[in-house]
Amino acid sequence: MKRVYHLGTCSTCKRILGEVSWPNDISFIDIKKQSITAEVLDLLKEQYGTFEAVFSKKAKRYVEVKDSITCDDDYKQLILSDYTFLKRPVILYGDFYSVGNDRVVIERLKLRFNAC
Repeated sequence: MKRVYHLGTCSTCKRILGEVSWPNDISFIDIKKQSITAEVLDLLKEQYGTFEAVFSKKAKRYVEVKDSITCDDDYKQLILSDYTFLKRPVILYGDFYSVGNDRVVIERLKLRFNAC
């Protein structure tokens, strides 16, 4: 799987996508237009251990839902119901996974793709 899940209207995603030299065989998916699937979320859980690890607690609606979260599967259902709950960008490229926009995550992403 060679995909970048991002939000086309997010200035942070745009900046990050512009800073990386992407291979020609990668697909860019705007999560507002095409939702991430349960299968992809399951792959991310295998890699990161929990759905919470790929859940954005910076999302504006998080305050509304945080008291209703009782287990890890609740994070999955929230991400599937509203794209804003997914940390982004999400990069899946073979065995390379990257989620979010923390400085360390982005530096690792640049090392992986800008070195080619």
